Formats: sequence, structure tokens, C-alpha cells
Amino acid sequence: MKLIFYNPSMAENTLQKIHEIATAEFLEKGFRGASLREIVKKAGVTTGAFYGYYKSKEELFSALVKPHADYVMNYFKKVINDFMSNPKSEWANKTFDYSEHGMEHMYEYAYDHKDAFRLILNASEGTEFENFIHDIVEEEIKITHVFYKEIEAQGYKPHALNPTLEHMIISGEFSALFELIIHDIPKEEGLRCAQELYDFYKAGWTSVLKLK
Repeated sequence: MKLIFYNPSMAENTLQKIHEIATAEFLEKGFRGASLREIVKKAGVTTGAFYGYYKSKEELFSALVKPHADYVMNYFKKVINDFMSNPKSEWANKTFDYSEHGMEHMYEYAYDHKDAFRLILNASEGTEFENFIHDIVEEEIKITHVFYKEIEAQGYKPHALNPTLEHMIISGEFSALFELIIHDIPKEEGLRCAQELYDFYKAGWTSVLKLK
């Protein structure tokens, strides 16, 4: 009887091929439009071999993007927690420092993993990742309200935004940041754009929050 030995290198190469083909298919057709049958066929594996790696198209898509979506969301929450760990008397002076560094790092990470983020941003309808930007915006709105109350208690008089307008402003900021990934802007140019975007929003928030 012929013995067949498991080859880790071959399995790794097969998985990499599946990932490459799947990424291209999802980017071209979106999650809903992509065919698992076509992915398997183009990757040159049998359906049975594919199911040795993933149970479904959903699980495959998640494998491509979840580690990166989780990283950005967890990093974003860490920035918020680090900011809130400062004495409240320092919040007004430090808020923009944390925002600037946070946006820059999020952009750089997304750029360094841009295929995953292009999938999240352009091809994730029908998956748990389709509300990625919205979920970040909701976290930002929560901390913004906490910040408002605290600086009001310190004697500042921030302008109260209409909730719809507030959501539009915050959503616009993060959507614009990730537009740099969608349009595949070169990294150095993207960093300059991210900085100018931050400066634009800083001026607006300084006026709204009346921190001067």
C-alpha cells in the first residue's frame, strides 16, 4: 500500500492560492455575487479539499478580513480608553493629540492591509462586516457625548449639534479617511491627505466645542 504523507508546505500553498483567488473574486463581484464554485475551480482544488479549510463562503470571507477589522476596532477602542485614563482636567487639551495619532495609525494599518480593507469597504454587503465604518462611528459618538458632558462640567460651553448632523459629521470624517484606501492612493500622498483631513476636522471641532 502506498503511504501518503501530509505536506504542510503544500497545504499552505494551497490555502494561499485559495485566498488569492477568493480576494480577486470578492473584489470583482462582491460577497453576494462571488461564486464559491468559481473560486474553487480557479484555485485548482476540489470542493472536498476546500471544505477541509472552510465550511462556507462566509467563513472564507471572514478569514480574509476579520483579523484586520478586529485589529482596527480594538485599536480604536484602545485609543479611547487611553484618552479617558487621563485626568479629566486634561481632556480638553489632549483630545486632538489622541485623534491625530489614532487616525494616522488606522490609515497606515489599512494601507498595509489594503486588499482586506477594500473587501471590507467595497465587497462586504451581506456579511457581518458591511457596517464596519458605521460601527466605528457609533463608538466615536459615544465618547463624544461623554466628552461633551465632562467639558461642560468644567465650564466650557460646546455647541449642541443636532444628532443627525453630528452623525453626518463623524461619519464623513471616517468615510473620507477610508476613501484613501478605496481609491488606492499612494501611501505618502495618503498620509498627507489624512493629515489635511484631520486639520480640517480639528478646526471644525475646535469651533463646535469652543475649546479656545
